[in-house]
Amino acid sequence: MTTNLQTVLRIGWHKFIAPIDVPLLIICGLILLLAAVVMGSAAPERMGAHLRSLAIALMAMRVMAGIPPHRLMRLAIPLYCFGIVLLVAVALFGDVSKGARRWLDLGFMRGQPSEIMKIAMPLLLAWFFHQREAHRRGRDFVVATLLLLVPVALIMRQPDLGTSLLVLAAGFYVIFFAGLPWKVLVGLLVSAVATAPVAWSFLHDYQRNRILTLLDPEKDPLGKGFHIIQSTIAIGSGGFLGKGWREGTQSQLEFIPEHHTDFILAVFAEEFGLLGNMLLLTLYGFLIGRGLMIAAQATSLFGRLMAGAITMIFFTYAFVNIGMVSGMLPVVGVPLPFVSYGGTALITLCTGVGILMSIHKNRMLVQK
Repeated sequence: MTTNLQTVLRIGWHKFIAPIDVPLLIICGLILLLAAVVMGSAAPERMGAHLRSLAIALMAMRVMAGIPPHRLMRLAIPLYCFGIVLLVAVALFGDVSKGARRWLDLGFMRGQPSEIMKIAMPLLLAWFFHQREAHRRGRDFVVATLLLLVPVALIMRQPDLGTSLLVLAAGFYVIFFAGLPWKVLVGLLVSAVATAPVAWSFLHDYQRNRILTLLDPEKDPLGKGFHIIQSTIAIGSGGFLGKGWREGTQSQLEFIPEHHTDFILAVFAEEFGLLGNMLLLTLYGFLIGRGLMIAAQATSLFGRLMAGAITMIFFTYAFVNIGMVSGMLPVVGVPLPFVSYGGTALITLCTGVGILMSIHKNRMLVQK
């Protein structure tokens, strides 16, 4: 009886870990470990909630890793439609916080539906182009763009510039990898530059102020420039080795606003210095490299597009947040991937990792 139980447990364990890509798991595990360390300094009172969100996120990663890509494709249309319905519900019934209507209270839970579109959008477009792989036409790119602009417009209306840019980037990466002609891309860039003055008039006042503050944060050092000034002070004061865990003055004395969410990198840099930053950047580099490798080795167009888009989303998260915290980009409310406090974003990111694992596992099964 004992032998049979051990056999059953061993078989069950092998089935549980079979879809997991070990390199991805190690890389994400190290980043999440660093996240837990810095969270224990930046917001120890939120540590319990962070660990609960992490547990759910890891469960989501494992579930998605076990779903084959051909079954993931079946979720594309339902998940996209569900996300659109939730975004409309947010516009009609969402909770208002800090002047923005981004949250939806369902009674048993409160979430930010726009996060769903970070997965639903590339999933739908990857499925869309996969269906048209043999007879792709120019109008398919037009249809894909329209499908992308609907959720982006709804998210912009909340307003949530950071999330709308991430969703836009997620969809754009799929369209680009699907074969968007370079002449069209150049035309879009020229059009974007030409229409910038018009787009400026449609920005909210706080969004304009963020751009102006980027250009001259010293103009209002105790107001709109406070975030960037305090963040850069914290990063610079960390030096090479940092001041030590929970020894950062800017973070512990709460000079850094949103120090446990969007500006958590400033806390990390102050306490662990340039050396800690280099370690974190190296881990992000490994994560992106592994994701691109999985995309390149995928056996279907859907797998290549989905893996490439998810990987580039990780890159966009990190690039925008690091640029924002260091004063190189405007403050747009983009969290540091896998590190910033926020359950919805963490679950979304780990879901993306699970999809990468699924695509890699499917490649191995096809090769066998």
